[in-house]
Amino acid sequence: WTVPLGEPRMPTPPVPDEAAGRFSRRRVSSEGAKVAGETHMNKTVEGTEAVSEADWRSRLTPDEYHVLREKGTDPPMQGEFTHPGRQGLFRCAGCGAELFVSETQFDSGSGWPSFTARVDLSHVKTDEDRSLGRSRTEVTCSRCGGHLGHVFDDGPGPTGERWCINSTSLKLDPEAPA
Repeated sequence: WTVPLGEPRMPTPPVPDEAAGRFSRRRVSSEGAKVAGETHMNKTVEGTEAVSEADWRSRLTPDEYHVLREKGTDPPMQGEFTHPGRQGLFRCAGCGAELFVSETQFDSGSGWPSFTARVDLSHVKTDEDRSLGRSRTEVTCSRCGGHLGHVFDDGPGPTGERWCINSTSLKLDPEAPA
């Protein structure tokens, strides 16, 4: 996986655009499945560095590692960002990528932080998840591959999306313009 070197750039505010705001559903082949503890050294992008799973373990807290690298889930209603009210930019806890702004957060009653839109379409990736015996759409950070949560099509607003994200996978940057 790759992590950026240097400071992340300033956020681009979300634009309610029905066509651009929709997520894609892509199948994940069995060859693409991740194995816990395996070293993932993908091609690096300019301005990034390769990070092994051992390095991730040393950089992240045990809870962050479990959620971001092992596709864990926060207990419902216990996350730091479950309820809206804090202002700023939500970044990936693994790499600092800009993910969501507080203006798009809403209380879905699901027990996890929920957002109606992402900061930029290219900052998150979606893949089909059949881990619970049913089809869901998993959300991962495009930069580091960290598991963020899932997106559902039952949200409010023009996109109709509910980005249901683990608090552990987020860091709030209150100083960044939202």
